[in-house]
Amino acid sequence: MTKFDKARAEIVDEKTLSNGWTRLSGFQIDYTDSEGETHRLQREVYHRTPAATILLYDPKRDTVVLVRQFRLPVFLHGEPAWIIEAPAGLLDGDAPEAAIRREAEEETGFRVRDVRFLFKAYSSPGSSMELLHFFAASIDTTDRVSDGGGLAHEHEDIEVLEVPLDKAVAMIEDGEIIDLKTITLLQWAAMNRDALR
Repeated sequence: MTKFDKARAEIVDEKTLSNGWTRLSGFQIDYTDSEGETHRLQREVYHRTPAATILLYDPKRDTVVLVRQFRLPVFLHGEPAWIIEAPAGLLDGDAPEAAIRREAEEETGFRVRDVRFLFKAYSSPGSSMELLHFFAASIDTTDRVSDGGGLAHEHEDIEVLEVPLDKAVAMIEDGEIIDLKTITLLQWAAMNRDALR
């Protein structure tokens, strides 16, 4: 038993602060810390729904398929906002594997055959409820069934990139890839390249 086994939290109040593209709630919680002292804390939480992401790897060419698209928060930081990412999307009520198969094809044009579940992780547990399911799949050129690029009715404007795996990993160090889910998948691939063959 650790001292943190005594810590606990109780929600005292929740208010919706915004309910647009995603819901933002303000919470008051009574948090009893590991020393047994209770404090009233205020926190804000984004109710992001679960999502999935995938690394598409071509073992014959030792390349990964990534996408580039506009991201407003990066733009607001004053940085180049068309960032390179692994394909990803919200589950929208589907099982994680079904959702990532759909998203991979919509974004990249690749229809994946064998999908491997890797792990799941919270993207930003201090403020967001988003739980990401991480996958990997081996592909080859015959798996490409369309140009990809996203859905026109959702105004997606996605560029599909095929990059050698070693170059993609180097792009992390060079600051060309700054998306955390993509960095996580590329690091996993670099350590587990044989598992993808």
